[in-house]
Amino acid sequence: MITRDIQLAVDSLDRNDVVGMPTETVYGLAGNAFSEQAVRRIFEVKQRPAYNPLIVHINGFADLNVVASDIPEEAVILARHFWPGPLTVVLKKKSCIPDLVTAGKATVAVRAPDHPVAQELLRRTSYPLAAPSANPFGTISPTSAAHVERYFGDTIPCVLDGGTCRRGIESTIVGFGDDGRPVILRLGSITPGEIEEVAGHVTIRNNAMAAPDAPGMLSRHYSPKTELIITSNPEMTLEMYAGRKVGLLTFSERVPDRPGLIQVVLSDKGDMNEAAAALYAALHDLDQLSADIIVTSLLPETGLGMAINDKLRRAAEKD
Repeated sequence: MITRDIQLAVDSLDRNDVVGMPTETVYGLAGNAFSEQAVRRIFEVKQRPAYNPLIVHINGFADLNVVASDIPEEAVILARHFWPGPLTVVLKKKSCIPDLVTAGKATVAVRAPDHPVAQELLRRTSYPLAAPSANPFGTISPTSAAHVERYFGDTIPCVLDGGTCRRGIESTIVGFGDDGRPVILRLGSITPGEIEEVAGHVTIRNNAMAAPDAPGMLSRHYSPKTELIITSNPEMTLEMYAGRKVGLLTFSERVPDRPGLIQVVLSDKGDMNEAAAALYAALHDLDQLSADIIVTSLLPETGLGMAINDKLRRAAEKD
């Protein structure tokens, strides 16, 4: 059920159930982060493997020491600068966070979302919210309440409607080395350049992992049901599929129309922010076409293009 009734969501959370929650990045599947029962319900509904940790959402910087300890100065600097916003920091966890949340690791991923509905929901609860993306494990992330409703229907009591997510791709996840320096574990809505402006040089360790240190590090993720292929020459690739129903996803340029082709342009203006906000909705739309294949090409490997390309590569990865 899609609703704007925040108290209905609070009542469900207080019963250790889970709800759909909007954020500025993607919709989350939220539950009481202090409750093993609620966290277990998140994993069950999402069909998420227990080795993949969750992100804990708090209402702001003042709540950080409730869930984390031994916080490096660089983490404080980054959190104060980017929160509320799409930055997740990985820190030593406090014992109040169940091991199930962190996949048995001693660290917890934490962020403060920049969405008025999420913030009001957190204000009305007495606990932080564990909230991975509100989609079955490995599928396209949701950027509208309708996406969440389509995925889960009556499996969850409600989805809070907060409109379309304005950022459109997940938060950037940053860990910290033994020297306290930041390390990007997942590319996301905040670019490496933006982080470097605040904290100096950062290392990117965004490689696929069998037992990930943070969400979004598995090789296959964000995937449509329809096969997705990446090409450097869309028109040549389309010739290979002549006569078949093909979805084409491009950054800013259209190709000449042809029979059986449905194309979606992420940003006619070539704007990276607009492209990021449109990415998952475009993949959802193309996946609903029952096409034979979806074809796409990578964006320029700069700024947000790095994160968008990362999502596309993981979406196109074969099982």
